[in-house]
Amino acid sequence: MLQLDAHLFREGPTLRPMVYTALAVVSSLSALAAYGDESAAHQALAFDVFKELIETNTTHSTGDTALAAQKMADRLLAAGYPKEDVHVLVNAPRKGNLVARLRSPEPVRGPIVLLAHLDVVEANPEDWSIDPFTLLERDGYYYGRGTLDDKDEAAIYVANMIRMKREGYVPNRDIILALTADEEGGPDNGVKFLLAHHRDLVDADFVLNEGGGGVMLDGVRVSNNVQAAEKVYQSYRLEITDSGGHSSRPKAFNPIYELAGALTRIAAYEFPVSLNETTRAFFMESMPGWPPAQTQAAKGLLMEPPLQTSIAYFASTPAFNALIRTTCVATQLEAGHAENALPQRADATINCRILPGVPPGTVKQKLIELIANDKIAVTEVEPATPSDPSPLTREVMDPIRDITSAMWPGVHVVPAMSTGATDGLFFRNAGIPVYGVSGVFSDANDSRTHGRDERILKQSFYDGLEFLDRLVRTLSSPADAMPAGPKL
Repeated sequence: MLQLDAHLFREGPTLRPMVYTALAVVSSLSALAAYGDESAAHQALAFDVFKELIETNTTHSTGDTALAAQKMADRLLAAGYPKEDVHVLVNAPRKGNLVARLRSPEPVRGPIVLLAHLDVVEANPEDWSIDPFTLLERDGYYYGRGTLDDKDEAAIYVANMIRMKREGYVPNRDIILALTADEEGGPDNGVKFLLAHHRDLVDADFVLNEGGGGVMLDGVRVSNNVQAAEKVYQSYRLEITDSGGHSSRPKAFNPIYELAGALTRIAAYEFPVSLNETTRAFFMESMPGWPPAQTQAAKGLLMEPPLQTSIAYFASTPAFNALIRTTCVATQLEAGHAENALPQRADATINCRILPGVPPGTVKQKLIELIANDKIAVTEVEPATPSDPSPLTREVMDPIRDITSAMWPGVHVVPAMSTGATDGLFFRNAGIPVYGVSGVFSDANDSRTHGRDERILKQSFYDGLEFLDRLVRTLSSPADAMPAGPKL
């Protein structure tokens, strides 16, 4: 460290600029050293939390989200959170949710919710090359079930909440952590349960959730996506019956043939193209990073009415096609009871992903019209949960853009609509906007979410840790204040 003698201050104005410069250097170096130690310690904490979550089985069949929720609650209590602000809410055996609150002494805005789910999809160890419930570090990745969906964000939020408490961070609004059960399936013990029975604990101005995140192509960061809308999930059961008979005496009417004809007509139909605020913003913001042909196609898609050539261009790619229209597809088929008997029954499941704002009833009517067979009954498997897109407000989007630009210069922030669904739809349906954003980058060509050998880049995990810490502090600080702590 530089040593400065007191007599330098007595040598007049000639030396004073040099002294002040030297002091600034010392101060900066000290801050950098302190931040380096602090950052390493925080990363170690986040890893420890991540490891504990991955190695706690939280599958629907044999796992225990209540246990995982309690483990995270114990960590928050040990960090100094009062008992009255940490709740483990269990609604069924092995099903638990954690809700914790960092209170503002003088809130000037409504709370924000940091949402992540504790449950994971099933993982058969025999199908994996490693133990899915042991966090493995290899080749720059962390492997394990839930590393990308969604225990990375759960661990990040817990670690950052602990850090804020230890640092004495004072937000200008309450920060609520909600780690939930049953997002991946099972009974309604997650967000739906919390909103129905503990609305006061999770009521907020808006929610930060999964569903967005960074996109990489061949190792290059391309965009940091913000999920502001989700398509509506709705499945329909198609069913047709007959008296059957012996297979040696075929009849003109056969449930299998009747259903097959209906499915063929559904397969040939394309729902109309329709863009909303989120998908329009997606195509507009994505164009700077796209090749010329794709950019031209996007410009044509944004026209009123859109060019047919542009529609055909994007419809040829399933991921893009799902963004621009409602889709319905046959996913399950069951018929007959014996190989030597005429079928008495034929059933099919049609899974639809409906654009926000489109009434599910109109989709059902279109399917009935396409089926064109009054002997085939069409019923909803479960009621749909429609939710409107979240508004792309400057309060949320500007900090995301600023932090993204600071951390990854040249990376675009792109609003996005999920073609799948998350628990965020229940908040949106309750009138609370949701934004899926994480700063966790993954390669678009190597998606292992829900798949074998799920993994996350180590660097992406720690980038997300930093990004979400900055974002939450910015969203909970006075307008003229910087996020606490030195940032490099």
